Amino acid sequence: MQSRWNDAEAAHNRVSAGPDPADVDLADRVYTSRLIGGDPDLVLHGGGNTSVKTVRLWPDGSRRATLHVKGSGWDLATIEPEGLPALDLEALQSARDLPRMSDEQMVTFLRANLMDPAAPNPSLETLLHAFLPAKFVDHSHASAVLALANQPDAAQIGSDIYGKRLAIVDYVMPGYDLSIEAARIYDSNPDCEGLWLVNHGLFTFGETAQQSYQRMIEFAAMAEGYLSDQGAALDPEPGADCALPERDRDFGQRLQQAMNKRGHGWATAVLDFRTSELIRAILDQPEYVQALQRGTVTPDHVIRLKPFPLVLRRNATMADIDAALSDFATRYRQYFDQGAARTAESKIMLDPLPRLVLVPGLGLFGIGKSAGDARIVADLAMQMVRVVSAAERYGIFAPLHPLRLFEMEYWSLEQAKLRKS
Repeated sequence: MQSRWNDAEAAHNRVSAGPDPADVDLADRVYTSRLIGGDPDLVLHGGGNTSVKTVRLWPDGSRRATLHVKGSGWDLATIEPEGLPALDLEALQSARDLPRMSDEQMVTFLRANLMDPAAPNPSLETLLHAFLPAKFVDHSHASAVLALANQPDAAQIGSDIYGKRLAIVDYVMPGYDLSIEAARIYDSNPDCEGLWLVNHGLFTFGETAQQSYQRMIEFAAMAEGYLSDQGAALDPEPGADCALPERDRDFGQRLQQAMNKRGHGWATAVLDFRTSELIRAILDQPEYVQALQRGTVTPDHVIRLKPFPLVLRRNATMADIDAALSDFATRYRQYFDQGAARTAESKIMLDPLPRLVLVPGLGLFGIGKSAGDARIVADLAMQMVRVVSAAERYGIFAPLHPLRLFEMEYWSLEQAKLRKS
């Protein structure tokens, strides 16, 4: 992994931002956010988040310490200044001394402290960005980091690679609880340059956008180097073939027809096929296919991928596919029932349809309600295959337990939207 920082580009962006120092800070923030978002081995499709602390003139005429943080619905690769809504930083920092908030209370609290009431919802991890004292904060799901952060001894691995440069944070559900715990860990390690989040990803920070970004690149590269030294180098990102071989076109049609028969409010199932020599080599090894069914490589991917994929034989008939979809639905119902039984509030089950289909000897299919959704699933799956194979070559791919993934897939705020609809 190489830094793509360019002094001339950064300087041009600062000049274009105008005379307000806050706008200059935001220009730096947008620039390195796009650098991070433009590297699929750092983040994919809206993953990760970034922030900057500055001082702004607010509509009431006061000058306040302000946090700009990635907003919901924005992608770091294409983010604009308006994708980083401004919040009252002092108010956010006061949350450390308030009683514990629920997810709903946290979102209400964040929206109450937006400079622009019409701005998008701030990131779920806004409070963590606010609690860390550094001016710039970056968060990614770097592929090499995920191969190591999903090991049974992930905390020790992080310490071995980075020493005291990164502080170790055991897995905590993203949101309020993670913000409080990560801030506590930082307070005990005030000289650290970032956070190693077990089963989750990487945070870096610095007093300049360049410093925080280049720490992200350095730490991700160190993880890549460590994997390589252990004989488990992350495979290069493959150039995928998206065309089904002629002999398998009927298979794709059967899969789509079987999905469409299931209904669940879908107009039609859209398939995005991917294959390459690397993908087929990995899927042809039963131990890797088994590992790919244990869970997602980072928690938020469960929203796109479901907690496990469907595996089909290349010569599966329509009857075979129908039976496999029924088995998937049964397994998903069991996963839902076990997770829902552990929550205080009632949950509404989402559709029990797979989003990712693995076909040894052929490739993989991303499935969605639209071409865009299917493409995102396939992109995430391409990363997942590489991460899991590297994790298995290093040791054991040990992602979050399904009951912890359930917490993300059935986040209370998303459930509230379902109830309203």
